[in-house]
Amino acid sequence: MITGAFMVPHPPLIIPEIGRGEERRIQNTIDAYHEAGRRLAGLKPETIVLISPHQIMYADYFHIPPGKSAEGDFGQFGAGKVKMEAAYDIAFVETLAKLAEAGNLPAGTAGERDKRLDHGAMVPLYFVNQYWKDYKLVRIGLSGLSLTDHYMLGQRIRETAEMLGRNAVVIASGDLSHRLKEDGPYGYREEGPAYDSRIMEVMGQGYFGKLFEFPEDFCEKAGECGHRSFTIMAGALDRTEVSSKCLSYEGPFGVGYGICIYEISGGNPARNFKDQYEEQEREKVRKRRDKEDVYVRIARETIEEYVSTGSITGVLEDYSEKLPEEMTAKRAGVFVSIKKEGRLRGCIGTIQAVQVSIAEEIVKNAVSAATEDPRFPPIEPEELDKLAITVDVLGNTEKIDSADKLDVKRYGVVVTRGHRRGLLLPNLDGVDTVEEQIAIAKRKAGIGMDETAGLERFEVIRHY
Repeated sequence: MITGAFMVPHPPLIIPEIGRGEERRIQNTIDAYHEAGRRLAGLKPETIVLISPHQIMYADYFHIPPGKSAEGDFGQFGAGKVKMEAAYDIAFVETLAKLAEAGNLPAGTAGERDKRLDHGAMVPLYFVNQYWKDYKLVRIGLSGLSLTDHYMLGQRIRETAEMLGRNAVVIASGDLSHRLKEDGPYGYREEGPAYDSRIMEVMGQGYFGKLFEFPEDFCEKAGECGHRSFTIMAGALDRTEVSSKCLSYEGPFGVGYGICIYEISGGNPARNFKDQYEEQEREKVRKRRDKEDVYVRIARETIEEYVSTGSITGVLEDYSEKLPEEMTAKRAGVFVSIKKEGRLRGCIGTIQAVQVSIAEEIVKNAVSAATEDPRFPPIEPEELDKLAITVDVLGNTEKIDSADKLDVKRYGVVVTRGHRRGLLLPNLDGVDTVEEQIAIAKRKAGIGMDETAGLERFEVIRHY
């Protein structure tokens, strides 16, 4: 069973051979780390499950390093003599991978690229090893999947510990915002201190359900690296009563470091945070459906029919005499965007009309957005009641000679260089400036940031 959990940072300079005196500027973090080490030793764990954002990360897969053991050193930080080695809990890794596969969760031991311990693992183990060495290690990587998928992986970790009868603890390694100061490693953004204040309240009080409420673009602007680690840990404590304590928080170098500990005091079915969040999301979708206009209803019903049956024969027939003339008599480019739990799940569209009408354009692009967006796997039937859908009908594009004639809220942009062409819609979450808008459109087109590109702008009518 899971007997304790720890949220910790991983600044290499906290290691004296690396910090060379600078580590004294985060003495509170050092003291808290020692306290956490003593608390962990008191639990005498057989297995430590350590989640690190600095090992191999895939967009759609959680990597769990296989093998008998791993070793590493801090050579990349100028302290190659500081070394460590850890034996893996092979049975735990194998069982966890099987449970993930059985539950259609993309996690396992495939994709190993670097067997060495990463610093996101070594910094916590540096302190753990001063107080407890009689353990075996399981390392967990992050992914680009949703927060609920990360939470689910935590649930499988807990189930594995229970199946094997392991006394296990979970360490969630992750720094907070990297954007706390102008002279910090990534400069300052107001989202930085806002994130740190909010996450320390959530983690300090054990309000794990609120981890799902952090918008993706907010986390990205804050420059955090631990949110997904913390969410996996929260999943390992699902339906568990915990006593939480914040030991420290500081950020003198422009990066936030927080340490919290969690003691287990029994079960609590009411702390089923993923289930609660998913029901809230389904309720939002139900309310949203009641207000959707016919453009979005066509897109949604197309997606639902195609994902469920592989056919779209009946959607427009059901609306044959109910569609406004503009949908049947006019042609235009259309983008269908799908979100799940606030994250993009698919978006496909046409800059100019391809089909005979706007209605047909919506149907075609709805199927493509649900099943052919190369960034995502096809939508599964069990996801249908969690999807938020928008339809953008594009106006004509207009060539412009300067980015000054763009407005990120009003106009979308098309960038062109030779045969390469990229488009970005207007008024998107997380895109606040024209510079960001053009940069994203260039990336989508494969146009270098230093390459000049022709600009076009267009307006859309967005349907919800």
